[in-house]
Amino acid sequence: MLTVEDLTKFGANTTEALQRCMGNEMLYLKLVNRFLEDNSFTKLKEALANDDLETAFQCAHALKGVLANLSLTPLLNVIFEMTELLRNRQKIDYSNYLERYEKAYSELVSLC
Repeated sequence: MLTVEDLTKFGANTTEALQRCMGNEMLYLKLVNRFLEDNSFTKLKEALANDDLETAFQCAHALKGVLANLSLTPLLNVIFEMTELLRNRQKIDYSNYLERYEKAYSELVSLC
């Protein structure tokens, strides 16, 4: 079962996130678990595979917002970088970013 302590060890800024949740740990953990069920990253990968930089930007930007609100810093850092590149519709190889995200995501899932 995921705990706030686990998320802190993962690198999340749980102090900040709990402030957003008015100190309600159960709410915060529920939101993190809901995020884990989200498929935005899959949509982002598909858009990149199809060279659809507009959709990729929209997915990355939305994901950045969720990750920022949850203060899931290891994931947020990667998506933040991607969002800025996609904002300018830069055609580059995003595989390094995808791999870094998937590695951090796997770490988070393993805490569950």
